[in-house]
Amino acid sequence: MVKVIDFKTRQNKEGEDFFVLVLQGGITPVKSKETGRMYFTAKTCTVPTTFDEETCQQIIGQEFPGEIVKVEVEPYEYALPESGEIITLEHRWEYQDDSLEEVPKVLTENIIEEEEVM
Repeated sequence: MVKVIDFKTRQNKEGEDFFVLVLQGGITPVKSKETGRMYFTAKTCTVPTTFDEETCQQIIGQEFPGEIVKVEVEPYEYALPESGEIITLEHRWEYQDDSLEEVPKVLTENIIEEEEVM
């Protein structure tokens, strides 16, 4: 499950504003590479919406099926918010809901080939 924890305003290529939801996944234990100590974290990502600001505000706190997964991408530079340090990343976090990828069996069984239609 993922939870809507916030929303943000972004701009598209044409300069028009739109909203993205900030989603947070479940708590995950992680072992620090530097200290070897355990800590807990939760992955977050953003997902574009067609909602207005009021709707985005109203759905904060709602949960949805799915998870936040790590996706490999071309390397890009990222500025750490805490320090401003520039690092190179080769992944991003994305929302994924496998149930949306499955085509219901009823739909696939009722497909009629174009040449069969009169």
